[in-house]
Amino acid sequence: MGHDEAMELLDNIDLPIEEVREIFENFKDDNQVIGMVAMNLSRRTSVYDKEVGKSDELIQLLRELSEVDDMGSRWAVAKNHHTPIDVLEKLAKDEINLVRALVATNPSTPHSCLQAFFSDEKIVRDGLSGNPKTPEKLLKVLSMDVDKMVRMRVAENPSTTQAILTEMLDDSDKDVVKAAQSKLKDA
Repeated sequence: MGHDEAMELLDNIDLPIEEVREIFENFKDDNQVIGMVAMNLSRRTSVYDKEVGKSDELIQLLRELSEVDDMGSRWAVAKNHHTPIDVLEKLAKDEINLVRALVATNPSTPHSCLQAFFSDEKIVRDGLSGNPKTPEKLLKVLSMDVDKMVRMRVAENPSTTQAILTEMLDDSDKDVVKAAQSKLKDA
């Protein structure tokens, strides 16, 4: 099987996971194919039903993809809700801030990692501010972050309390105030 055929096969999310594994094994040196393996795994899972696509084979592939040089593959692993906790903990220390930011958005990420993201770069704090599992005490501090987008995501976070939203009504940015008002109105 050649590169093009592998890419075409991986475009099918119904491709048996064993065949995805075989392609991964045969093309470990081809970052484009490896990236497509990661994309296939992402597309076969559902954010609405956490059990869709889950298998031991999927978990093992996620583990192996977390080790590749291709940043896009690690990015896909970081956001996948089937990624094991130990892999998320490892990716939480990735040198690429976008990988860390996606770990910060993943509701499966342990609280210890979420706490560490609090003092990370803006892009990582932005991911943290939108994670529904971010602890209330961090959301409270993030609601006063210097960056408007971080504050906006806190206002839109389903876990932000009414008390925090009420305090956000005094924000200096009208868009943040509007987001807090909207969320309070929907509550």
